[in-house]
Amino acid sequence: MTSIPESAQTSPTSPTTIDSFATCQKEEEKSREDDQSLKPEVGSSPVTWDGPDDPKNPQNWSLHQKWVTTITISAVTVNVTFSSSAPSSATTRIIEQFLISDEVSYVITSIYLFGYVFGPFLFGPGSEMLGRKPVLIFSMACYTLFILGQVFAPNIQTLLVTRYFSGFFASSPMTIGSAILADIWAGKDRGLPSSIFSGSVFLGPALGPLVGGFVAESKLKWNWIFWVMFIFAASATLLMIVILPETCHMALLSQKAKRLRKQAETPEIAQSIYTEHERKAITFGEVIRLTLYRPFQMLAEEPILVLVTAYMSIVYGLLYALFEAFPIIFMERHGLSASQNGLVFIGVGIGSTLGAFLNYYLTETLYVPHYARWKGFPPAEYRLWGAMVGGPALVVGTFWFAWTGNYESINWAAPAVATIILGFGIFLIFTSFLTYLIDTYLMYSASAFAANTTIRSLVAAAFPLFTAQMFNNLGIGWAASLIGFIALALAPSPFLFFKYGAFIRTKSKFAPCVDLKIAKELEESKSPV
Repeated sequence: MTSIPESAQTSPTSPTTIDSFATCQKEEEKSREDDQSLKPEVGSSPVTWDGPDDPKNPQNWSLHQKWVTTITISAVTVNVTFSSSAPSSATTRIIEQFLISDEVSYVITSIYLFGYVFGPFLFGPGSEMLGRKPVLIFSMACYTLFILGQVFAPNIQTLLVTRYFSGFFASSPMTIGSAILADIWAGKDRGLPSSIFSGSVFLGPALGPLVGGFVAESKLKWNWIFWVMFIFAASATLLMIVILPETCHMALLSQKAKRLRKQAETPEIAQSIYTEHERKAITFGEVIRLTLYRPFQMLAEEPILVLVTAYMSIVYGLLYALFEAFPIIFMERHGLSASQNGLVFIGVGIGSTLGAFLNYYLTETLYVPHYARWKGFPPAEYRLWGAMVGGPALVVGTFWFAWTGNYESINWAAPAVATIILGFGIFLIFTSFLTYLIDTYLMYSASAFAANTTIRSLVAAAFPLFTAQMFNNLGIGWAASLIGFIALALAPSPFLFFKYGAFIRTKSKFAPCVDLKIAKELEESKSPV
């Protein structure tokens, strides 16, 4: 079995490596008595929390404060994903405004998703060095301003350029959101918060065509869909600035150290006050290696990451393919209006919500009970139960959607119901595999996410470009069935990972396999002396 990296060998009673992002909230008012008690002496150890029950540590926050933070970052994520799909229902009016072809209009969605590709490489490491909140405020402000550029775009070129930069900055909350959840929730308590946050990733794209359809049918100008996006973005940004606290432990401990240095009685004492990361010199080359080279090195060498990324890319691409497929099925084939077509996306939202509840139930019943026995590191494969349900559901939903939507004689409600199954399967696969990557790569999960996000965003950006042609040339039934056959080929993945995942992880250069080390210790403890 592969040896365990020293950085992964945490004490069983300490927070898990998965929770290494955990931090403390800066309080606005701190009593002088508390500050005096925190002053270290010369030669002291690095500044850290005041014991395991330090109330400033986000892992020790009240449930109310944790949930306010979770709901806030989820709401911001709904907003940025809403903007990805909202213009799709107004493409006819955009075509008339700028006199462009249908093919160019598809780029309006794709160029936004293409912005997701590069953002995570900047915002993920940036939030570790500067703190979560400053990076979120900067990125959300830029995202909002670029939407304003879309409102007043004089031509299609300006619209596409501003759409790209909106997508680039919109990737920030999706990248940082999962880290914030890890900051404030212990692994065993993260089931429901993670489900809600993951649900927000799918709720936003489902709401976009719903709202956009009504705007497109109104007497408002074509750019009012972008005004709606701007108002929503500005409101979400202001909400985040007011409510969301800082959660990054490195940033907060640095703030604590700076406060103590100011209160130090002598320069010698001030020099002795530091945090661990302040003493680590990180060169530009090291930053490039960690943020750019390592993710693609893992993608080239890690079979788990390759297969999971392939599956998630197809699933994510399917979600955005629906934005181009729905008008063909429900408007052209069944005669629904743009607003009615938008209402069909409610099915995807319902399915995602049902998937969130099931994911929470599976986590509480099939993962959390193993947490204590495995000393905080249950096998990563225990995260795959959701995908085992979602994989077959996606196959059923895709073929149901394909052949009920293919015939005018079948009521439009039949394919509409299929969208619930699609949303259900997509959510479970997506959430299950994301948590599987976290538990598999632990301290390397950020690099795994960067590679995964890059590839699936590229695939999702490509899907709208050829979806309409594929459905028109192959026909609704066979075009959707093609996606269904791919989903069918990938459906056994979670079952195979559940059986062989532990063995594959032992061959990995990046998977710490802490659970296997614990399993060996448990086995040795049962053997006779």
